[in-house]
Amino acid sequence: MNTLISRYNRLAHWFCGKDQVLGLLARMTFAMVLLRYFWNSALTKLDGGPISISVNAYAQIFPRRIEAAGYDQTALPFWTDIIVFSGTYAEFILPAMIVLGLLTRLSALGMIGFIALQTLTDLFGHGAISQPETIGAWLDSTPDSVIMDQRLLWLTLLVTLLIKGGGWLSLDHAFKNAPWVHQVAPQPDL
Repeated sequence: MNTLISRYNRLAHWFCGKDQVLGLLARMTFAMVLLRYFWNSALTKLDGGPISISVNAYAQIFPRRIEAAGYDQTALPFWTDIIVFSGTYAEFILPAMIVLGLLTRLSALGMIGFIALQTLTDLFGHGAISQPETIGAWLDSTPDSVIMDQRLLWLTLLVTLLIKGGGWLSLDHAFKNAPWVHQVAPQPDL
């Protein structure tokens, strides 16, 4: 039994020393599971060209406002245009940055904020707050609710990237170790 515990401890110690692997694994998981989800969602907000935002974007982001305006996006205030444009392109840019490992921690933080706003819009803008089957519950026997279960898994993945970074096979790692990057010496405590 001591031999088994000793081997387990050596393996655990070896794996814990490989912190960079966790960031890479989290980024690859994000790429395989969520990248196309967010990009497809962003594509539904475009109307033909790359800068032409569709009325569907307003319906997804401001469902009650666009309905009250008779689905006329020109009747909405200008600040809604800025939010819809920003939200649409955040769905393209932030996932790409995570997959590339470029400013990974900042990108993960941006995605966490994006998912928080997405969840609030789903709950209150689209009325999911009154649909218990959509919201779901933790510690129940079904792990497939759209809000509680899915979003918790997404956030856990993103928090891992926020804490650990993008890993060794990332642009962050390449730039950190690039010869043109000067390391700043630590400042003495005063």
